[in-house]
Amino acid sequence: MQFERADRVAEEIKKEISDIIQHELKDPRICAELISIVKVNMSKDLRHAKVFVSIFDKNRENITSTMKALENAKPYIRREISRRINLRFSPEISFELDDSIEYGARISQILNQLNIAKDEEEEKSQDESEGEQEN
Repeated sequence: MQFERADRVAEEIKKEISDIIQHELKDPRICAELISIVKVNMSKDLRHAKVFVSIFDKNRENITSTMKALENAKPYIRREISRRINLRFSPEISFELDDSIEYGARISQILNQLNIAKDEEEEKSQDESEGEQEN
């Protein structure tokens, strides 16, 4: 599989944005428990970067305030990327909320609950059948 330059630049931008968010942004609106950069899609001309962000927090208000803070920090993040990565043009950044990880975790939780209920039901039926055999 051949990697295109846009893919390599996207991966580098992903690392840099993660570092910037974790270590340099001091916005008090970023109060989510965990912020993760899931993926970065670059245009072929490297002028646009769509950054998919996953935010884990039980409070929905924290998620929206974190997204607003990231939107407000776009000029700073763009400037930092241009300083850290040697590109002809600094890409225009857009943030998209990615809830696929949260969705997958929710499905996993539901499946675990179903398995627990199924196991309890099997144990009941085994206990009942053992009780009938003893009589």
